[in-house]
Amino acid sequence: MKITVIGSSNTDMIIKVPRIPRPGETILGGLFSTAAGGKGANQAVAASRAGGNVTFIARIGSDILGDQALKGFQNDLIDTKYVFRDTDAPSGTALIFVDETGENSIAVASGANAKLSPKDIENAKDAIISADILLMQLETPLETIMAAAWLASKNSVKVILNPAPAQQLPDALLRNIDILTPNENETELLTDIPIIDSDTAEHGARVLIDRGVKTVIVTLGKQGALLVTKDSKQLFPVPDVEVVDTTAAGDVFNGAFAVALAETGSIEQSIKFANIAATLSVTRLGAQPSAPARKQIDTFKAP
Repeated sequence: MKITVIGSSNTDMIIKVPRIPRPGETILGGLFSTAAGGKGANQAVAASRAGGNVTFIARIGSDILGDQALKGFQNDLIDTKYVFRDTDAPSGTALIFVDETGENSIAVASGANAKLSPKDIENAKDAIISADILLMQLETPLETIMAAAWLASKNSVKVILNPAPAQQLPDALLRNIDILTPNENETELLTDIPIIDSDTAEHGARVLIDRGVKTVIVTLGKQGALLVTKDSKQLFPVPDVEVVDTTAAGDVFNGAFAVALAETGSIEQSIKFANIAATLSVTRLGAQPSAPARKQIDTFKAP
């Protein structure tokens, strides 16, 4: 089954710190590392490693970071025909602090990601309308996401949107989304409803359904994932593991979920599969390096 991912590509620069610095504070950190990242690229890599036939639509710079990103995609067997090279903007970068509990704080310089345009979507039209599932996030321009969602919906392609980083979204976009996958913070921003537990998460999800989304999956970290449809709800717990780094856990969830949904057609089975993939990812440092292979997901046993 074919998964097309539209989104960002970044190079992550990561520092392990005792805790996240406050404004104006300098903290001496420990381990420094770099890793391939960007929500779109993370989800494309996660989907490919989970067994998907993945095409990635993105824009990267004509620089060494772009060269490294492209090589990484190809090593993960991702179709890069529509990874466009920009001669004016640099490749995206992200600065990431990871504290002792595995929580993170991230700042992103978008670079070429901010120039992915509706024209690029038109140029990559064949990869969208031939897909079984279109997976997107919000680290590229909103007008581009809207153009792609409209095109996919018009051609009966199932659309999954991970609304991250959080921002307000128009109903015109939400009506073209089959499955929305916000976390607590994103649900709160989209609905103005404080999310403190699964009940408030359900309330927020139903507001989004009323605005046109068909299905909402609220990812609740250690609490699991809450599936909400017009007529039902179900909470899917996650295994308890020692957390090393939560960076890209949501991206791994989305990439694995898209693959399982394309294969099985079952949202419930796909959430269980994605929960395992995300659980494995938080036991490892880095974004794309944390995405597990299909065999690791299929053979996972909870501690």
